[in-house]
Amino acid sequence: MKTLYWIFPCYNEEACLPESFRTISETFNSFVEEELISKESKLVFVDDGSKDNTWSIIKELADSERVVGLKLSRNKGHQYAVEAGLRYAYEKKADFTITMDVDLQDDISVTKEMIAEHYKGNDIVYGVRNDRSSDKFFKKSTANAYYKLMHHLGVEMVENAADFRLISYRALGALLEYHEANLFLRGLVPQVGYPSSKVEYRRLERKQGETHYSMGKMVTLALDGVSSFSSKPISYIARFGLFLSSMSVLAMLVFMILNLTKVLNFSIFYYLFPFISLMTGFILLAIAFIGLYISKINIEVKKRPHYFIEEITGEDK
Repeated sequence: MKTLYWIFPCYNEEACLPESFRTISETFNSFVEEELISKESKLVFVDDGSKDNTWSIIKELADSERVVGLKLSRNKGHQYAVEAGLRYAYEKKADFTITMDVDLQDDISVTKEMIAEHYKGNDIVYGVRNDRSSDKFFKKSTANAYYKLMHHLGVEMVENAADFRLISYRALGALLEYHEANLFLRGLVPQVGYPSSKVEYRRLERKQGETHYSMGKMVTLALDGVSSFSSKPISYIARFGLFLSSMSVLAMLVFMILNLTKVLNFSIFYYLFPFISLMTGFILLAIAFIGLYISKINIEVKKRPHYFIEEITGEDK
């Protein structure tokens, strides 16, 4: 039997953690009883610098020999919390890991199917949403547009797959070879290239607590994905800049000819103003995009640690 380390990133989850743990524990124990996983398997809860009683609850849960808690020294974000759990599992030589959010909006029942897919020889098993009916129109439409954009930009991603996935030990070792600070796991995992499969599920409604993944965080994650895996936006900016410059020159020539030939009698500056405004807006947008890439380079070359683990609880002494 193989050892599973089941990883749950947590941030201010005191409202849902106790109830979620009961469901998680029941499912986990059933896997042990059915001999799908070994008795040395663990549940790993990563506290991403919570400001409520999340860590206190995790410490209480860690009284069980099957629960380990990792406390990050400060809030570093969902992707780093997932990385911390994955790196811990790799150091402990877990045969495979499963990552999912502790709110259990990802259907926990399909984890058994994930394990079955892994035993068939797949190193990576993606949890893929096959129904977005629970999403509001805006979120659904923007999500679909985002996946189409990423595909157009040449970024390899599994559509409708977030961070609910199974990863084998060897695939995890390959994944952790990527040391970039701008962490975008949805784009990195497909880069590993080992055998993979998908299991489909319907995302559930959140039962307790509130989501901490705001629109701002989703936009930031989307920009990280674009800027970390594709340089096409820069080429598009260059092409659009060339087009605008050409059209501006052409428009200036046309207006000058019309004015000189007295076909139309007007002040050319009134007509040039919209072109100047358009060019100015484009220049500012181009600078912002280029600045985004440069800022990422600045962060990467510093090679700062991604996180610090302040405390570990439930680990064998």
